[in-house]
Amino acid sequence: MKLSKTEEQLMEYIWQQEKIYFKDLVDCFPDPKPALTTVATLLKRMQEKGVVGYELHGNSRQYYALIRKADYFASHVNGMIKNFFNNSAMQFASFFTSNTNLTADELEELRKVIDREISKKKKK
Repeated sequence: MKLSKTEEQLMEYIWQQEKIYFKDLVDCFPDPKPALTTVATLLKRMQEKGVVGYELHGNSRQYYALIRKADYFASHVNGMIKNFFNNSAMQFASFFTSNTNLTADELEELRKVIDREISKKKKK
């Protein structure tokens, strides 16, 4: 599933609050705030995509995420690996470590994360 940048921004507000009323969601936006109809339209599209649900409390809707943030971003990273790196995590890792401005300390931290994941997988 693909969300627009504005939809991702809305999702970020929802993930931060877990449950949030429409009015409070609009208030999260910096000035100038988008039109209420714009936010309502975005939320309707997001419901159709299956990423947002809501509960009705009187005349107010309280929105909540139907997908976890980690799952959403994992699907994007996996899609990027598939589309840009021939479905090779090794090509992605090589590109990521050599073409970003990671410091030696950050690379060491990355190594620790990888070592922990290797250890977990070996235990399974």
